[in-house]
Amino acid sequence: MIIMESSGFPYLSAILLSCVAGLLVILFLPEERGKQIKWVSAIFSGITMVIAVYLFIAYDKSQGGLQFVEKYTWVQSLGISYFNAADGFNLPMLLLTGIVFFTGVLTMWELNTRVKEFYALYILLVTGVFGLFMSFDLFFIFIWYDVSLFPMYLLIAVWGTTRKEYGAMKLTLYLLAGSALILPAIIYLFVNSGLNTFDVTLLMRPGTFTAFQQKFAFIFLYLGFGILAAIWPLHTWSPVGHVAAPHAVSMVHAGVLMKIGAFGVLRVAIFLCPQGWQYWAQLMALLAAIGIIYGTFVGLSQTDLKYVIGYSSVSHMGIVGLGLATVSVDGLNGAVFQMFAHGIMTALFFSSVGYIYDRTHTKIIGELGGLSRVMPVASSYFIVAAMASMGIPCLASFWGELVVFISAFKTYPFRGAVAVCALVVSALFMLRVVQKTFYGLKNESFADLPDMPFGLGVPRMILIMVLVFFGLFPSLMFDVIETASIPFMNGLP
Repeated sequence: MIIMESSGFPYLSAILLSCVAGLLVILFLPEERGKQIKWVSAIFSGITMVIAVYLFIAYDKSQGGLQFVEKYTWVQSLGISYFNAADGFNLPMLLLTGIVFFTGVLTMWELNTRVKEFYALYILLVTGVFGLFMSFDLFFIFIWYDVSLFPMYLLIAVWGTTRKEYGAMKLTLYLLAGSALILPAIIYLFVNSGLNTFDVTLLMRPGTFTAFQQKFAFIFLYLGFGILAAIWPLHTWSPVGHVAAPHAVSMVHAGVLMKIGAFGVLRVAIFLCPQGWQYWAQLMALLAAIGIIYGTFVGLSQTDLKYVIGYSSVSHMGIVGLGLATVSVDGLNGAVFQMFAHGIMTALFFSSVGYIYDRTHTKIIGELGGLSRVMPVASSYFIVAAMASMGIPCLASFWGELVVFISAFKTYPFRGAVAVCALVVSALFMLRVVQKTFYGLKNESFADLPDMPFGLGVPRMILIMVLVFFGLFPSLMFDVIETASIPFMNGLP
């Protein structure tokens, strides 16, 4: 792996410091100054988004490799370093996190309950997400993983809705189980490498681990990170967590947190254990295909809008898993693109449902109807998200799914065909949900509800613009991803 040493401004650390600075300012503000707390959150989240956009644009695609490198020895005796860098795999994830973070802050602008604690925990959660995506040290990857998980329990248990205590506890237990699988695998690799380092770039060198060691460690890492990616059958925490979480937390949960799992499989399991990846690829493909089918058909029976989106997320994350299982450049390209597109799409979904729920106080499809005549602007945001979920061309989700399925048909023809058929059914059902919720018989009790004003629509507009932009210009994303996927695949034994 080519490492371009950076002597310039530490942009990646600036993202983390922006989060920390915002958190500290909020902690020093009194609880009653809720408006100022919201503005502080918006300003510092906006800074992280701007830096993430800059990094995505400034990355030198002609050079590739690791750029914006920041590496400082922390515990020399254990080989632990503060090692951050950007490459073609994590730049889309940093961009995704910045966008979802900022739009999530704006989505919760009407929050009036324990505002200080909410935004403090929200920023802490996102800090862990940013840290994991940019880190190339296994020790810090594990630490950031846990930092991103713990705030979720309180955010759901305190500010959530449907069965919030149950949803928060189930989510926490499942994700801690994943952490319990990841830690021994990391220690196993550290010990058996004989290099006395947690540096991913050193541990991934050919010959560091035997074939058996890679096969053994890979399954632990795949299952550990895969829980967070909602792989079947370890997915049941995810839809419950979606439904229980407040709107902005659902956005981060589905939009970003699930991507940590898939990204962890890529950055840690696949990078360090490529022979294990090839050995377990058939199992990965099987679980991914089952997840796609399962998420689709269980979603068909749901009556709650958030459950519909939750099981749709399980299905769409199966597409990411299927792409990773193909062991190909196209599969990696499509999987990473799908992670980004799905993150933006689900953020738009939950942001839109949040506004509707705050006005109607229901998420039950049968209790909603004709909303497009009452709240045409608010309805349009959900409809665009539904179109992205269906894989409509000119929206970003189309490209990730297309590339993954092309790669899957080449590698696993039957599983690829079955998965495509399941997604066709899912698209038809999503049309049915849109028809019942927004174009069905109007519920007269909602006739006088206010439509979404321009100010509250800003975060939804940003998300739609991102979906459309990368739907029209997908090469801008693929060109970045290929700077990592092609060299990595070429370097496999």
